[in-house]
Amino acid sequence: MSSNGKVAPAAYPPPVDSQHEFIKHGLDPEDELIEVGVAIVGGGTAGLACANRLLQLLGDDPETMERLGEVPVAVIEKAKTCGGHSLSGAVMRPQPLLELFPELTREDWRKEGFAYGEVKKEAVYLTPTAKRHVRIPTPPPFKNHGNEVVSVSALARYQQQQAEEGGAYVLTETAATQLVVEDGAVVGVRSGDKGRGKDGEPLGNFEPGTDIKARATVLAEGCWGHLTGAAIKEFNLAEGREPQVWELGVKEVWKVPKPLDRLIHTMGPWPLKISHSYGQVGGTWLYPMHNEKTGEDLVSIGFVVELEYADATTSAHDLLQTFKTHPLVRKILDGGERIAWGAKALPGGGYWSMPKLSMPGAVLVGDAGGMVDTMALKGVHHCIRSGMLAAESIYAALKRGEKSFASYEQVIEESQVGKELWEVRNARQPLQKGLLLGGPLSGVQQITKGRLPGRAEWHRNDQQPMFIGDTKDVYVKPDGKYTFDKLSSVFISGNATRDDAPNHIRVRKRVPREIAETWVWMCPAGVYEIPDDAPEHGEVDVTVNYTNCVQCGAITAKGGRLTTPEGGDGPLYQVT
Repeated sequence: MSSNGKVAPAAYPPPVDSQHEFIKHGLDPEDELIEVGVAIVGGGTAGLACANRLLQLLGDDPETMERLGEVPVAVIEKAKTCGGHSLSGAVMRPQPLLELFPELTREDWRKEGFAYGEVKKEAVYLTPTAKRHVRIPTPPPFKNHGNEVVSVSALARYQQQQAEEGGAYVLTETAATQLVVEDGAVVGVRSGDKGRGKDGEPLGNFEPGTDIKARATVLAEGCWGHLTGAAIKEFNLAEGREPQVWELGVKEVWKVPKPLDRLIHTMGPWPLKISHSYGQVGGTWLYPMHNEKTGEDLVSIGFVVELEYADATTSAHDLLQTFKTHPLVRKILDGGERIAWGAKALPGGGYWSMPKLSMPGAVLVGDAGGMVDTMALKGVHHCIRSGMLAAESIYAALKRGEKSFASYEQVIEESQVGKELWEVRNARQPLQKGLLLGGPLSGVQQITKGRLPGRAEWHRNDQQPMFIGDTKDVYVKPDGKYTFDKLSSVFISGNATRDDAPNHIRVRKRVPREIAETWVWMCPAGVYEIPDDAPEHGEVDVTVNYTNCVQCGAITAKGGRLTTPEGGDGPLYQVT
């Protein structure tokens, strides 16, 4: 299975017109819609931080609360529960959450079941081979002493509970499929239909979607929400910005007999290829998690790879399975049991790739606004902070009777979010040249904390020409006990997409073999297949098993498009 050809996924764009499909111009008649004060699309850490902070402010201002109607705050979440699609490492800087819920101590977090302990010891290793590891001084971005290991899916469930107690209307199993625009401003969203068949035909349990009118709309869709993408085009929010680039992380949680006593990161190069021609940059984590409620010792382990790579056979899932065979990892997981698995893409462009964060009637928060520092592997605290700041900006505008939320942009710029992302604004771009060529320059940018002037440029991940290489040759064969295949992993994610649901994935169905192989290997859920009788070279047909999809979003970076499925479909993450 080899080819000397190179072709970029951008040459085969997906069959989708986001503005035409995902922007609805004009609201339905008043008697056919739901009216709310503020509509928040996405029940993750950012959206729920926004909801909770807004409700705190409204709780002290009954007059403004009353003006927002019977439903002052609505959260629209496509998963079965808030946090059901949320996944991160995750080691969180604690300050924003302490400010959001000042009555809660960090010990309370652990008792509530979403936090697993303060980081007191840490180590960073290079793994030059499958057998060796070399400890190095902890680089400044990797210093985590005093931070907290958390589960973002469990944190979101806690935030949902607080929001509902505060008066929010939380619509789970509800997809927001269109952004409603009227007279040049966002005036709400439309929820998706339920009960359609494979070809879009109404089934016996069919329920049509509804327009949800709002005075303010918050897009908190996480990594590449389709409404966010449509809004960026409709309101030209990416003008003057660099394109967004992406990474893919695959994670497992293990129950272990012996507690891990420190937080660990590794920086390769093994099991990745160090040659620039492969374009592979990535790393791993192992985080200790002590469950205060059950007394169990857990370990979060994951592999992240930048989606800039050129070898089509690069697979984050298989790289993680292979990494687990390293002696450093085996001694940590030995005798344990895998209890959870998941995958998620994340925005990696940082400061220069952040779109304009407001438009008439709406704002972007968290990952939807690209607020991730991939040098420090940190984004959760930015999600919470941005949600809180959006709430404060929206509240102030609504109280004054204004419709513009542009003040939010300046507030973000002046906050810790803007300051931290500014310091590393040019640190990741050099890595598009590979680890050997780009690593030293990236290090200089980090050490100087943004003091060097200038703006480093990107190219989109789908503009990287692909070839069929040999990365796959290092992957271990799954044994079903310690290393696992993709389908058994999808099973434990709680994925419950029905077999006759409409397809929510847009890709070209006939593409060069290099592109098809890219999708097959990249997808952690085994969504894409090439028929056994397909030719070794030239164009091939692609089979899309979309009911396997865990909605990681990686396909959008490499030539396809993930759109929102029916509400309630997808994984149901618990501790990721």
